[in-house]
Amino acid sequence: MSQRPDSDQEMPLVSHLTELRTRLLRIVGAVLLLFAGLFYFSQDIYALVAAPLRAYLPEGATMIATGVASPFLTPFKLTLMVALFLAIPIILHQIWGFIAPGLYKHEKRIAIPLLVSSILLFYAGMAFAYFVVFPIMFGFFASVTPEGVAMMTDIGQYLDFVLTLFFAFGVAFEIPIATFLLIWIGVVDVATLRKSRPYVVVGCFVVGMVLTPPDVFSQTLLALPMWLLFEAGLLCGSLVKRRAEQEAAEADSDSASNDQPPAAQP
Repeated sequence: MSQRPDSDQEMPLVSHLTELRTRLLRIVGAVLLLFAGLFYFSQDIYALVAAPLRAYLPEGATMIATGVASPFLTPFKLTLMVALFLAIPIILHQIWGFIAPGLYKHEKRIAIPLLVSSILLFYAGMAFAYFVVFPIMFGFFASVTPEGVAMMTDIGQYLDFVLTLFFAFGVAFEIPIATFLLIWIGVVDVATLRKSRPYVVVGCFVVGMVLTPPDVFSQTLLALPMWLLFEAGLLCGSLVKRRAEQEAAEADSDSASNDQPPAAQP
């Protein structure tokens, strides 16, 4: 018996898996290429990331390395994470190239601005954490250090701390995209989200408590932008939804006018 029909049915799946593997290899290659180019500057990168804390260390105090291999492994880990963050546009481009053939034209028209916006918002969240949150947070920590206690932070613990905040703020700044998508695909409507605003505010503070270190400053500095970004996504989603409803109404009216029979001639 010939296996040709079964082979024909399996070919699309095999081709998709092959394309997926190719795109994953491109992502890994891009990250490794960026890492190779940045590794020479790993010490400088760590010094840049540590600058917000070092600015508030007492005179004569320094950061310390309690692990034997920490002076090498910590900058190595940071450089790898920086390469991953810088490769986000490439990663999303590869994901877009994989899923785009299955989208309709109007979906592609919306998806491309969302893709670009998500990249910019993620970087904006990281920049907000570095330039706004870190100085306030580390300044507060330095001011409440008990007398007789030397503020000397381990470099490995500091890296884990700031990476958590970078990721938390980067993801939190994606809230407008998530809100817009929920409205656009019809999961929830604008009126329901507006009625749920009090629960959203409470949820923002709960997420801030879970994703940030256990201090009220970092939790509040994450929760407030999340709430404001939710409002921005709600506004954009309502505007786009209103426009889509107007276009649908105009299309229905045009269709109804075209379906009417012509007036009889006298």
